[in-house]
Amino acid sequence: VQLVESGGGLVQAGGSLRLSCATSGFTFDDYAIGWFRQVPGKEREGVSCITTRNRSTYYTDSVKGRFTISSDNAKNTVYLQMNSLKPEDTAVYYCAGDRAPRCRSRTYFDYWGQGTRVTVSS
Repeated sequence: VQLVESGGGLVQAGGSLRLSCATSGFTFDDYAIGWFRQVPGKEREGVSCITTRNRSTYYTDSVKGRFTISSDNAKNTVYLQMNSLKPEDTAVYYCAGDRAPRCRSRTYFDYWGQGTRVTVSS
């Protein structure tokens, strides 16, 4: 099982980035794929999640209206489009997989990528 994030970088406040999570080694349609983020000294927090079979989505309140999660089932890839970025979005972003038909809490996610860093300057 492998999840590989890409697309992080440095952007000014108000800008946009699109993160990608390329997956392999499992049946993509059986999984919920989540995006999480972490800053030093804080717990990893859930940002967004999608169930790849029926495309149900979840967003944490702080990103609603700014971030959009989507999946390309033909490519086994999940995307996180991040618009109107704020300095407080600065973090390392991780994607993770949970073999479940719905999005659940972080503790259920078994497979994790290595992370991609997002830095938003003010």
